[in-house]
Amino acid sequence: MPSTETPSWESLAMGTWLLSIEAAQVMWLRSLRIMAGGKIGQNEAQRMISEKLLANALLWPALAAGGFAQSPEQIGARTLQHYGKPVRANRRRLSRP
Repeated sequence: MPSTETPSWESLAMGTWLLSIEAAQVMWLRSLRIMAGGKIGQNEAQRMISEKLLANALLWPALAAGGFAQSPEQIGARTLQHYGKPVRANRRRLSRP
């Protein structure tokens, strides 16, 4: 949603809902790996922490890229886009057999 057009609150609500479902899937899949223990579980726990710290650190630069004249809706859309990419990538990675 990087367009200059202001997204509607309905599309933001739907995007938030869909991202929350995907994030819940990632939490469940990660929990299974961590509960399995061993090197795989330890690596997944370390990866989870480092990814969260990196995503949070890079949020402000991603929002600032839109300039000062952004509406709250545009900031919300940028935030969903920013967090959506790693969540989708993790869901795909963790869903592989």
